[in-house]
Amino acid sequence: MKIISWNVNGLRAAVRKGFLDYIESEDPDIIAVQEIKLQSGQIEIPLDDYECYWNYAERKGYSGTAIFTKHTPIRSFIGDFHPAADSEGRVLGLEFENVYLINVYTPNSKRTLERLSERLEWEDAFLHYVQQLNAIKPVIICGDLNVAHQPQDVKNDRSNIGNSGFTDEERSKMTRLLNSGFTDVLRHYYPERDDIFTWWSYMKTVRERNIGWRIDYFLISDSIVDQLEHFQVDDHIYGSDHCPMRMTINLH
Repeated sequence: MKIISWNVNGLRAAVRKGFLDYIESEDPDIIAVQEIKLQSGQIEIPLDDYECYWNYAERKGYSGTAIFTKHTPIRSFIGDFHPAADSEGRVLGLEFENVYLINVYTPNSKRTLERLSERLEWEDAFLHYVQQLNAIKPVIICGDLNVAHQPQDVKNDRSNIGNSGFTDEERSKMTRLLNSGFTDVLRHYYPERDDIFTWWSYMKTVRERNIGWRIDYFLISDSIVDQLEHFQVDDHIYGSDHCPMRMTINLH
């Protein structure tokens, strides 16, 4: 199964900037997108081979998640473990025979850290949520988790210590999540690389110089790590301030 995850920072804008061309060229089984920034009926996407599932934010032009899949799930569900998950459309899941797929757009703690306490509450609730699922069957978590876990996940790590997405509190929550039974797929393949990023500021030449952050992830249950076949960050693909990631896994 080939899965693409991408924070598109506005799905309508991404479609105008080549989203469909990328999907056509890669032909994935599943596409999980975050920060769709739209409401029901505001877009028609010509993905005839895919079933479409949506979780819209109540606030217009904000947040939201979607999944497009060639494989009919047993069920779809939205995260209701935290107020932001519910009202901001931040979690969308599909249950398949052998796995849960969780598409997540984690709240940003904001530049002034005004949302940090709420963010830490989210982390506790999300951990409990995925642990419950993982007790039933393996879980694939993908999306924008809004944290750079290790120093190699930020180009200028020393100058960013304590900033939103690189606070000790956020990073320790990610460590705890991984220690609870999940593997960071990128670090499974590239444990020491310090030049793979998934988000760049829109400031001039920042992306060209690869001054970025790695805040988008595939996390999978430890029990299915041996079923991984491929992982890649497509940092040459534009259309958003984030780039897409793709993972192939053989789900027995």
